[in-house]
Amino acid sequence: MATARRAGSPLSTDEILDIVDAEDNVIGRAPRGEATAKRLRHRCVFILARDADDRIFVHRRTAEKLVFPSMHDMFVGGVVGAGESYDEAAKREAEEELGVSGLSPVPLFRFLYESPEHTWWSAVYETRTPTEVAPQQEEVAWHTFLTEDELASRLSEWAWVPDGLDAWRRLTAWRNAEPAD
Repeated sequence: MATARRAGSPLSTDEILDIVDAEDNVIGRAPRGEATAKRLRHRCVFILARDADDRIFVHRRTAEKLVFPSMHDMFVGGVVGAGESYDEAAKREAEEELGVSGLSPVPLFRFLYESPEHTWWSAVYETRTPTEVAPQQEEVAWHTFLTEDELASRLSEWAWVPDGLDAWRRLTAWRNAEPAD
């Protein structure tokens, strides 16, 4: 299996991705830079990380990010490498970006994200993380943990990654549609 990124090169445009159709079936492979430049549909994971107090890990991406540099995000995550499963990518991405090990992201749902510039199948996960994290410096410029109310109050104040904001709105709607236990 190919991994989505080599250790020490989290921003690589050379990493190979599976290219997928509108039903999420693999139809080819391409380097990440080409997939981004040509708007080739690929796969991504979004992991909502909560600490023991149920606060959400929120961060600002570094200015060097290929997509949505210097914007805020309420998810950690990234691309799914060629031959990698969503579950494998979710665990890898969460552990890399948070700088902790032993995480077990739980899959919630998938959706197709599309904008004029980008398109990717998105798998949304949730995980518990220690409050003491060591975020990957190449990915995370700043971070904190916020309650849902604190996060909600910042949605109109901060510049958020559009795909993460879409995933957040879908997650909120998905949770509201779930039957109560």
